Amino acid sequence: MTTPHRIVIAGGGTAGWMAANLLANHWANKPVSITLIESEDIGTVGVGEGSTPTLKRFFQTLDIPEYEWMEQCQATYKVNIKFTGWSGNDKQSYSHPFMSQLDVFSERAFHINSLTRRLGLDVETDPEKFLIAGYLAKKHLAPLPSHNFPFDIEYGYHFDSLKLGQFLRERAKSLGVVHIVGNIEAVHTAPSGAISHLACQDGQQVHGDFFVDCTGFTGLLIQKTLGIPFNEFKSNLFNDAAVVLPTPPISSLPVETESIAMSNGWRWQIPLRNRTGNGYVYSQHYQNKDDAELELRQTLGLEDADIEAKHLTMRVGQCEKHWEKNCLALGLAQGFIEPLEATALHLVQTSIELFLGNYSLSSDNSQQQKAFNKEITERFERVRDYIVCHYKLNGRNDSQYWVDNRANMNLSESLLSVLDVWYRKGDVVQEIKRQGIGKHFSTTSWHCLLSGYGIFPPPAPNQPATLKEKGDLFEEKKLAAFFNRCSLNFEKQSSLFNAS
Repeated sequence: MTTPHRIVIAGGGTAGWMAANLLANHWANKPVSITLIESEDIGTVGVGEGSTPTLKRFFQTLDIPEYEWMEQCQATYKVNIKFTGWSGNDKQSYSHPFMSQLDVFSERAFHINSLTRRLGLDVETDPEKFLIAGYLAKKHLAPLPSHNFPFDIEYGYHFDSLKLGQFLRERAKSLGVVHIVGNIEAVHTAPSGAISHLACQDGQQVHGDFFVDCTGFTGLLIQKTLGIPFNEFKSNLFNDAAVVLPTPPISSLPVETESIAMSNGWRWQIPLRNRTGNGYVYSQHYQNKDDAELELRQTLGLEDADIEAKHLTMRVGQCEKHWEKNCLALGLAQGFIEPLEATALHLVQTSIELFLGNYSLSSDNSQQQKAFNKEITERFERVRDYIVCHYKLNGRNDSQYWVDNRANMNLSESLLSVLDVWYRKGDVVQEIKRQGIGKHFSTTSWHCLLSGYGIFPPPAPNQPATLKEKGDLFEEKKLAAFFNRCSLNFEKQSSLFNAS
């Protein structure tokens, strides 16, 4: 009888149970046992959370239909992130729509118009006018087209993170994952330095061949036991705390997250079926927790409401290595880049998928481990750059926080090169290709950010009567008519769910 390969996951939460499900699914027909230990003393904060379209692939991989999990998690659809008040100029807001198959017909026009506008011609450059998701977001339309619509639509979700963790726990247990409720008292290592077993407070010992660290910012296995340093991003990402308050659901459920600039950070508005999630992400260097809570309450009209706020602290950065010896770190244990752009679960899922593509149950993994660490570290850094760019380009002058963010020159060479090409009126499409960073945020995503902010010189004084795109007349009205006709194949999100 073959001895099973023992995988032990330390910590639950969304990251731990995502890992348990993907590992169990991947090794369903292999001699592998999976055990997850989580403490009943450490609860997941049930805030409204958003995702990228990557999460859609997660559920498809596990063959979990949307109706099965979305209702339990009060989930809604998400096609866009709307940024309000970041520019500090006449552009009060801009959008970052998710890309879909249909956008192959219009994204080139968006890129060309963005370059043309930098060259001085006063052409349309609002991202939401070039991508189907921008129209769906404006009309609150769910991204589920009628059967006759021949294009795939990409989308993410909004959901209650506590309920999603609970759903994934029960799913993983049905796949054979052993669930142990207990507190880990000690982590023991073998003479080789690898982890041998975990000792719980009740005396139980859990031995394993490979361990997954999902113990949150504590990093009990990867950091405290194996001694892997944590590299902080605080020199270019200032935010390190958040305060969270719920409000009633929005009657006409949006299909977008809104990120709204505040005095010393920004707040999210995430529409769930049963409530609206609100959180203010800020820097404790510029504002204390009481003032942050008061500002959020005033913004939401909850100054006198008897609703308890939840305060969170964040450690922004990443481990120097995400896979060391026989331990893989996931979620907050591996690193965290603040909630802007909803990349947290995207990085968790990507890490698990890449790990499964590199890990062998029966042979040495040293070369694969090295390649994995290089790839995941690169992904964290490039996601960080995209987030940093939001702060670097802000046009606000209402607080020292925003002024300092704009003045911050602690930027990577990659980000500096992208900005240099943009300001020098060069080809950003080719620059993204040259760097090979399009897999992190696409060329169109970069155009959404840079064009959305309105980072352009003043238009030339003498504008031609007719603007042409590569010799072919580009008419905004025709593009709008095309997308508006496409949107007739969708229905409002509120008609799909009971928002009471």
